[in-house]
Amino acid sequence: MITSESDLALDAAFDALADPTRRAIIRRLTRGEATVGELAEPFDLTPQAVSRHVGILRSRGLIHQRVDGQRRPCRLNIERLQEVSDWIADQRREWESRLDLLEQHLAAVKGES
Repeated sequence: MITSESDLALDAAFDALADPTRRAIIRRLTRGEATVGELAEPFDLTPQAVSRHVGILRSRGLIHQRVDGQRRPCRLNIERLQEVSDWIADQRREWESRLDLLEQHLAAVKGES
């Protein structure tokens, strides 16, 4: 099976989002930019551990980090998150269509008996 660049990006995003700490970081960043120190506040983790999570999210393209003097605020990469959301929406539509066909088939079978 040939894996496209888009598939690899989705795999990387889902791999990163499999961790609850990284999902919590993403949720926090929906409210706006934050530094690693600010992101670490609600966790019982060292800033270094949170920094590793941020590094994973950044390497998977889910967040951006910029240099602002001594600060390095993080922000969401909306485009990558939209790609993930679009894929999920496509899967939902596909399964809803299949379930609708199954429902129609079962109704027809029931009507024949």
